Amino acid sequence: MKRILKYVLVLMAILFAIPVLSGCGSSKKESSAQPSSWETIKKNKKVVIGLDDSFVPMGFRQKNGELSGYDIDLAKAVFKQYGIKADFQTIDWSMNVTELRNQTIDLIWNGLTITDERKKALTFSEPYLVNQQVLVVKKDSGITDIKGMNGKSLGAQSGSSGAQDIDDHPTILKDRIKNNAPVLYDSFNNAFIDLNANRIQGLLIDSVYANYYINHMANSKNYRVITSGMPNEEFAVGIKKGNVQVKEKIDSAINRLRENGELKKINEKWFGK
Repeated sequence: MKRILKYVLVLMAILFAIPVLSGCGSSKKESSAQPSSWETIKKNKKVVIGLDDSFVPMGFRQKNGELSGYDIDLAKAVFKQYGIKADFQTIDWSMNVTELRNQTIDLIWNGLTITDERKKALTFSEPYLVNQQVLVVKKDSGITDIKGMNGKSLGAQSGSSGAQDIDDHPTILKDRIKNNAPVLYDSFNNAFIDLNANRIQGLLIDSVYANYYINHMANSKNYRVITSGMPNEEFAVGIKKGNVQVKEKIDSAINRLRENGELKKINEKWFGK
């Protein structure tokens, strides 16, 4: 009886083990079959794009609250080719990579500059626009070049490529300015308010923003735009690290827009001839 009981227990152990092992195998197979990001976007027919909605002219709110801008038009034109709706979500720009990692957004698309630091955390599309950092000052400040910022307060946007450039190229501005550090703002709008109030004497800002913003101000003649000497930058779409398929789809769509003349129309709409 003991021997029979022993055999029965062994047999039961084997029978119970089989489905457990089988379950592990099927779980692994299901995991590897999870849809890619592009497949999910295509299935949902919607892509969520994170942006700073005060970055004129790339993506910003008009007086009526409507979202507008160069990147808005370009993103819509790209995903229209795939029958996908582009939805835009305002984010804290300094947390853009975190938002992407947490999958609260699918892309970062809002005048995002390619940098070596960002390459560690993101996959980038091919660049679609060239930009540079410029110094904006008030004409009545008497500042006419970079040297004029000696001992003065400089503003920059938190998490921006301009703020990174200040650290990466310290001899240009960081070593000159007050406290050897810029005053950081959550948006360029707030930085301009402080510039107008003389709380800061200069603002390091993207040229695409500076030129558009100043040209649309009633007192545009009160400002001076100075070449900073920082290296040129390239704007691209920020994609979750390693998601090559999404990159390829965006690159292909932008190239088609370039070939059919649609990209030229968007460029001229926002930047002129």
